[in-house]
Amino acid sequence: MKTAIVILSDPKNDSDESLGRVFNGLASAYDFKNAGKEVSILFQGAGTRWPEVLQKEDHPAHELFEAVSDKIQGVSCACAEVFGADTTGYDLIKDNSVPKTTGLPSLSKLQEQGYNVLTF
Repeated sequence: MKTAIVILSDPKNDSDESLGRVFNGLASAYDFKNAGKEVSILFQGAGTRWPEVLQKEDHPAHELFEAVSDKIQGVSCACAEVFGADTTGYDLIKDNSVPKTTGLPSLSKLQEQGYNVLTF
């Protein structure tokens, strides 16, 4: 069983809900990783802003982020452009060539590759 975790929440909301979504997405990745299951994390939409925020050592989810950083597949190319996200050090995913964009992750391709897709 393979799982793809897509983080969509926006850190700029500065809300408990937004933090809860990213934390639970990362915690799910941590759970799958520790169970020896294949897991990938993708940041899409406003969620492309999270990696920069989570790299800060004083962020409450920083340690969890570091623990699963090896499972990050990448960041949506078009979404990062739209939301002004810093993608330094991350692969840009653009296998869903949506017209008039630089491309987004293809959830359909992930399913074809046997991934269950979870969104947070």
